[in-house]
Order: sequence, then structure tokens, then C-alpha cells
Amino acid sequence: MKLDGLKINFLGDSITQGVGASGPDSLYHAILKKEVNLKEAKNYGISATRYALQKGTPERPKDDFVDVNSFSERFDQMDDDADIVVVFGGTNDYGHGDAPLGGFDDRTPDTFYGACHYLFSGLVKKYLGKPVVIMTPLHRVGETKNTGAINKSRGYGTLKEYVNIIREVAEFYSLPVLDLYATSGLQPEIPEIMEKYIPDGLHPNDNGHEVIARKLKQFLELL
Repeated sequence: MKLDGLKINFLGDSITQGVGASGPDSLYHAILKKEVNLKEAKNYGISATRYALQKGTPERPKDDFVDVNSFSERFDQMDDDADIVVVFGGTNDYGHGDAPLGGFDDRTPDTFYGACHYLFSGLVKKYLGKPVVIMTPLHRVGETKNTGAINKSRGYGTLKEYVNIIREVAEFYSLPVLDLYATSGLQPEIPEIMEKYIPDGLHPNDNGHEVIARKLKQFLELL
């Protein structure tokens, strides 16, 4: 697919917003914009947001972690004229989201399965005939715990389980998946990788964003 002159909407969390990078020009979508001469790379990344809604408890209110801005609640506010939409999230659903995983038949954003269905089907309808590309979360330090990054009160799933759900639901809607979890080469459990690309074990630095941009460019050009 020729990318020159196109507009891409990027829906995401803190990585898309730019946490961990040195500045806006160092973000993966900004790098992509420059390299392929996009007309616009619209950044809809908001830190700490998730696919699914937050249930909430007295100790952790429903609107904690800016839940009102979950992907499911804000995707319809994006510009309608994008040529491509890229979704990059899920790590916060694992890390601190309290919505249950649910099951494949769920269709509301109250579970992670349901939120994937709700978001993907909504984007397909909103951008009918346009590519909607899903990127899986990157590896992160501590990803094999099933209580996330903040010691959830009970087990939900490992990061890989969240990744597998994203893949499964995207396949149902026949959406192309750039599987960064499987193919980015970024595993911060390796100290040298962590130091060079993901210093805090979660957010890529400039070097990490360059890797994502390169992978995404190659992927999109094959659409």
C-alpha cells in the first residue's frame, strides 16, 4: 500500500502519547509520518487508558486511571476522514484494569473480550472499507504474573492471555494484526534490551520507537 499523502489515526495509551520518548518527533507515528510522507499522523494516545471499562471499587474509584477515556468510550470521537486506523493498546488492561477477561461471546466493553469486540466492530463500521490495523502489546517486565502490575485483588490473566484475546477477536473481524509481542525483538527481561530500548521495562525510548516505526512501515506497505 502506498502511504504517501495518507492520514492515519493512532489510538493508544501512554506509548502512543509519548511517555518514555524524548519528544514528539521521536514517537513511532511521527517517525513513520516523516519517512513515508504521510499527510497527517493524528495522535489519539492517552496515558493509562485501556480497551475495557473500569469496574471500580471504593479503594479505586471507577474514574481512576482516567477510565472515562477508555478506547471503547472515545474511538467514535476520532476524525472520520482517516485513510487508516492503527490501534495499539492492551498493556494497561493487563497492568491495572479491573474488568474481567470474560468470554468470546461478550459484546459490551465491561469485559476485555467484550471491549475488543465493541472496539473492533465499531471501528470497522466507522471506517468502512478502510484498513483498521491492530498492534499487540510489547513485552513488559513482570508480564507473567496474573495479577497485573499493581497486584490486582485476584488473578485475571498474564499479558500473553490478553495478547491472545486481541489476536482472536481481530481474526474474527478479519483485521490485520502487527504482532509486536511475537516479532518486535523487544524483550526487556534481557538487561541489554531493556537498557537500550525500554529503560523502565514498559515504555520504549527513542530507540524503541524507531523499532516500532520500522515494523509498522513494513507492515502497512504490505496491506
